[in-house]
Amino acid sequence: MKPQDSGGALAGIKVIDLTRVLGGPLCTQMLGDHGADIIKIEPPQGDETRGWGPPFRGDTASYFIGVNRNKRGAALDLSKPKGREVLLRLLKTADVLVENFKTGTLERWGIGYEQLLRERFPRLIHCRVSGFGADGPLGGYPGYDAVVQAMGGVMSINGEPEGAPLRVGSPVVDLASALNATIAILLALEERRRSGRGQFVEATLYDTAITLLYPYTANWLLSHQPPKRTGNAHPNISPYDQFQTKTKRIFLGVGNDRQFVRLCEEIGRPDLSENPLFRSNADRLTNRAALSRELKAVLADLDGEALALRLLAIGIPCGPVLDVPDVLSHPHTQHRQMVTSLGDYSGIGNPVKLSRTPATVRRPPPDFGSANREILAEAGYSAAEIEALIASGVVSQTRR
Repeated sequence: MKPQDSGGALAGIKVIDLTRVLGGPLCTQMLGDHGADIIKIEPPQGDETRGWGPPFRGDTASYFIGVNRNKRGAALDLSKPKGREVLLRLLKTADVLVENFKTGTLERWGIGYEQLLRERFPRLIHCRVSGFGADGPLGGYPGYDAVVQAMGGVMSINGEPEGAPLRVGSPVVDLASALNATIAILLALEERRRSGRGQFVEATLYDTAITLLYPYTANWLLSHQPPKRTGNAHPNISPYDQFQTKTKRIFLGVGNDRQFVRLCEEIGRPDLSENPLFRSNADRLTNRAALSRELKAVLADLDGEALALRLLAIGIPCGPVLDVPDVLSHPHTQHRQMVTSLGDYSGIGNPVKLSRTPATVRRPPPDFGSANREILAEAGYSAAEIEALIASGVVSQTRR
């Protein structure tokens, strides 16, 4: 199936993907899932995540497999002038360029957006995913998820009250930066539809980390009281915490007084909602420790998973604390098509659901350089020229 025949919302959009690791590749996978033609160009040594295992499928790690489907793979040495010539030729028919090189790399090669790309390709949208942006006190520095979790305040609000700051287990800054980059590209595509002009767009890990601090930033800007780590509890809502039951741990997220009354009735303690200490959310927040003791005593004798389902059925947010295997095998996960497969490839489904033009899985993650000849031929290179580029090492068929 040709990319333009996929029927996705972005069918007909061509993206040149120079990204590696996580933030950039997840962004371009999202675009590819929705029909864009993604040409992933790796350096001669390959995307480093190909080796971030085990586990491996062949010689490719799960880390790479998880964020690189729906892409055609090529390998190009951009440190060589002829490699950059190939890139510029590919950009002639491209709508979007996505890269996450260290800031200044493209400029050093003479192909920066302001240097060259804006004038030569006026309709091109150039998206950069970077650590801190190009300027400012931290401009140009490399960014990695855990480092930016630390510098961006995310670690400071995560962990137990008396414990040390703790890294969020999932690379949330990288993941959210990928989504911000996707949004930026879609906004620029929509604006180009009106103006006919491309532009430079950027998503930085640092900016993204700051947006993940809600509601702690809102609290600070209003009260100027430094936030404290609260473990599983919420800084503004109670009860909003994890509790041990007779069977599984559950998480209760009671967002208003009506939900609290229903909770108390369901667990056989209607008196708690009538207690002046717990009548309003402000009361419950002030007396959080006392309320927690009461709830722990009751919940310790109840079946957590059964209780969670009963509470959900009457409109009270509550869920059992599940492990990753439990989540991936859950009937609702299957119903939502959040595990997908194609041949021997399995991956996580696309979370953005469109009724008429849904996301699809059309290609497994590419083998290294597997579409070199196809992509170069589309760009107008003859068979002899393609073989010469491969022989010179400008185009790589195997990883160095």
